[in-house]
Amino acid sequence: MVCALGASVCFGTATVLQAMAARAADTGGRDGEGTAFAVTLFLRAVRQWRYLAGLALDGVGFLLQIAALRSVPIYAVGAALASSLAVTAVVSARLLRVRLSAGEWGAVGVVCAGMALLGIASGTEGDRGGPSALKYAMLGTALAVLGLALLGGRLPERGRALALGLGAGFGFGVVEVAVRLIDSLAPSALLANPATYALLVGGGAAFLSLTSALQRGSVTTATAGMVIGETIGPALVGVVWLGDRTREGLAWVAVLGFAVAVAGALVLARFGEAPEHSAPHSPSRIP
Repeated sequence: MVCALGASVCFGTATVLQAMAARAADTGGRDGEGTAFAVTLFLRAVRQWRYLAGLALDGVGFLLQIAALRSVPIYAVGAALASSLAVTAVVSARLLRVRLSAGEWGAVGVVCAGMALLGIASGTEGDRGGPSALKYAMLGTALAVLGLALLGGRLPERGRALALGLGAGFGFGVVEVAVRLIDSLAPSALLANPATYALLVGGGAAFLSLTSALQRGSVTTATAGMVIGETIGPALVGVVWLGDRTREGLAWVAVLGFAVAVAGALVLARFGEAPEHSAPHSPSRIP
C-alpha cells in the first residue's frame, strides 16, 4: 500500500509540475492552434527542469505501481492510482493557485478516508494465475483500445470524450492485470507471454486514447471515464480470476473504501489535466 500511495503522489505531483512548465512555455507571444503549434510548445516545455522532474516522477511512480501490483490486490492499487487526482488538486491549490471549492476539499478528504479503509481491509495479492485465456483476453482488449484510439476522431462528438476516457481506463486496467500475469522476467519467457504484449499495447493505447480524449472533449468527462475504466474492471478480474481477497471479515470495509475512494476521485475529475493554458502537457501516466 505504501508503494501504491507513493505512485499516486508521484503521478499527481508530476501533473502539476508539467503544467507549470507548460504555462512557462506558453509565452503568449503568438496565438495558434494545431499540431505544429502544440509541438512547438512541447519542445519549449521539455527544456525546463519542472517538466523533466515531472517525467522523472512519472518513471518512479510507474516502478512503485509495478511493485504494488506484485504485493497487494489490484482493487487497492487501482483506487490508489485514481486518488492521484486528489494529490493533483491539493498541489495545484498550492503551486498553481487553483481555487478549490468546499466540495472539492471535501472530496479530497473522502478520497483519503477511502484509502484508509482500503489499507485496513486489503489482504495480500491473490495466488492464482487465472485461466490461460485471460492473457489473450487482455491482449484482445489492448488491441481494441488501440483501435478506439486510432479511430477517436471519427467518433460522434457527443459521447466521444467519455468513450475515449473509458478506453484509456480499460487500457491502463490491462496494464494492471498484465503485470500480475507475468510470472518470469527471463527474456525468453517474456517474449512467449501474451501478457507482455498486452502490457505494452495496452499502455500505449491508453495514453493515445487519453490524449485524444483531452484534446477533443471535456476533461472532466474523459477523466471520469478513465477512473471508472481503470478501477472497476481490473478489480473484478483480480477478485474473480486472480484470487484477490481482503482480510478476514473485512470484505465490506474494502468494498466501502473502494467505492468511497473512487467516488471522491470522480468529484475531482476536472484535475485530470492541469487547469488553464496546458496545451503541451501530456497525461501524467506512462505505459
